[in-house]
Amino acid sequence: MKKTLLLIAAMAMLSACNEKPQNIFLQEWDTPYGTAPFSKITTDQYMPAFKAGLEQQKANIEAIVKNPDAPTFENTILPYENASPILDKVQGVFFNLSESDSTPEMQAIEEEVTPLITDASNEIMMNEDLFARVKAVYENSASLTREQQMVVKKIYEGFLRNGVGLQPEAKKRFAEISTRLATLSQKFGQNLLAENNAFKEKTGITVSEYYDFMGSCEDREKRKEVFLAYSSRGNHGDEHDNNAIVLETLRLRAEMAELLGYPNFAAYQLSNKMAGTPETVDNFLQPIMDASIRSANEQVKEMEKIAGHKIKAWDWSFYAEKLRAQKYALDESQTKPYFHADSVMKGVFTAAEKIYGLHFEEVTGEVEVYQPTVRAYKITDADGSLIGIFYRDYFVRPTKRGGAWMNNFREQETGVRPIIVNVCNFPAPGTDPTEPKPSLLTVDNVQTAFHEFGHALHGFLSQCHYVTVSGTNVARDFVEMFSQFNENFAFVPEILAGYANNWETGAPIPAELVEKIRKSLKFNQGFTTGELCAASILDMKWHELSSAELANFTDAQSVRDFETKVCDEMGLIGEIIPRYRTTYFNHIMGSGYSAGYYGYLWSEVLAVDAWERFKAEGIFNPATAKAFRQTFLEKGGSEEPMTLYKQFRGAEPDPSALMRARGLSD
Repeated sequence: MKKTLLLIAAMAMLSACNEKPQNIFLQEWDTPYGTAPFSKITTDQYMPAFKAGLEQQKANIEAIVKNPDAPTFENTILPYENASPILDKVQGVFFNLSESDSTPEMQAIEEEVTPLITDASNEIMMNEDLFARVKAVYENSASLTREQQMVVKKIYEGFLRNGVGLQPEAKKRFAEISTRLATLSQKFGQNLLAENNAFKEKTGITVSEYYDFMGSCEDREKRKEVFLAYSSRGNHGDEHDNNAIVLETLRLRAEMAELLGYPNFAAYQLSNKMAGTPETVDNFLQPIMDASIRSANEQVKEMEKIAGHKIKAWDWSFYAEKLRAQKYALDESQTKPYFHADSVMKGVFTAAEKIYGLHFEEVTGEVEVYQPTVRAYKITDADGSLIGIFYRDYFVRPTKRGGAWMNNFREQETGVRPIIVNVCNFPAPGTDPTEPKPSLLTVDNVQTAFHEFGHALHGFLSQCHYVTVSGTNVARDFVEMFSQFNENFAFVPEILAGYANNWETGAPIPAELVEKIRKSLKFNQGFTTGELCAASILDMKWHELSSAELANFTDAQSVRDFETKVCDEMGLIGEIIPRYRTTYFNHIMGSGYSAGYYGYLWSEVLAVDAWERFKAEGIFNPATAKAFRQTFLEKGGSEEPMTLYKQFRGAEPDPSALMRARGLSD
């Protein structure tokens, strides 16, 4: 359903402030498909729009509380979902752009608005009268649809997890912690962006080019210099040092969890996830770590034969590429010409066309974009109905945070189709008009493109009624299943044939090169899985600490010492470091994956096991694809994850599927 104002008075209030509002966020957008009119948005519009949205939200929440009628889904839950249309609109634009185009002006607005939004959220979450109405609906939800029950359950548990049941003093402290954590998260991200840009200035390469560079640089001293610069980001004792932010964040999270009766933050975070407990996650991760290190140790021996000396951490990628070339006669210089950004995007679309029957039409001239290199597409279903609008923001720039992600400008609900963006940090195309050169991607980049569009498909194909459970609004250790599942299509021969053409000659990728890629995908998994698993364990061990234990951490050296201790205990070898060290681990400090980074591996078990069914029944079997779409992609969070999984697979997932897929099983 389209979001509507619950109070005429709220609109009257806005109109009284300005009978002909010039602020674009306070107007209906007369644009194709309701997309943002980026050319009309100026930075001075954000704060007034945020404040108007917060006032509207407050008035609408008050109306719910003052409703004299007995609480129902229709008079309590629905208006709660729809309480902030202005805020939803401005947040959808601002927080997308603040990550992908984080200028000093945007950072200043973020610093100002973050505590306002957090304080408003705290006020709502601790409103006992509002919670009483939500609780009444929750306790009388038997007659609701299953989706409505899941909406009510999620909202009800959200209140409990945000302190509504605490005593007054504890409530006050919980709110203070929430506000401070939001500020710390925002500051961590800004520091990391500055550090990433400093890394580029110092080394001449971007963070996103790091692994590619380390695999090809012949100069060992240069590799060492780049490795040390990369692995020490946020850890220099200067204005962008993140150690103090990390320790304060961890202490506050532990205190927050303890206020709610949990022994540590990991226990709090896991209590509403598929895994359930930190012990479950620890027991899941360590065997993967052990298998990874066994494989890594064998590879070290092979690489040292090539190198003629002991391998250090800054040598790994370089000699791994030498070993890859020796084993498979394959290096990235052979594959890159066939994987230019536009062709890979075509491949991503081709897979979605073949599997789900979707159609794609570029509409950049019709739909405004927020950066010149961003592309826009209209997606329609096989019957011609609108699926949504997709923005592709692929190329690195100094104002974009590192990594790759999917996000919503607008989420799906009844009558509203989503607007979604994929953001990556691929190398930018050449700018010399006399020698045009496209953005050429590594095999890992290609997998990233398919991965992020897997998230997008989860958002686009959602057919839920309510935003609370639509699209990717699912448990953190479930959401990565669909992105990782979509990676499987990247190198399927029938898909490759439709997109992998040499950018200069147009020649299709040779079959023998495809076979080399396929065989090499399980290569170097001791390192790849090891660094991922190490980061997951590091995340868990930080968040399994209590407030009393964290009181012993006083400075940057204590952070480094803890990292060393955890890495030693997990069995990590000196030639490998965690994929993210603490001071640049944005997933857990700024992106919602705290005590949740394990979710990539957990979800991969689900994804790999689901792929087993596709392989058994035929990758392009329409019935299998339909079952996957209807069971998972359309359902969002409208049912418990394991219930959906067993509906599709007929049983719980096989954990050994991950080891087989990564070539780590005995």
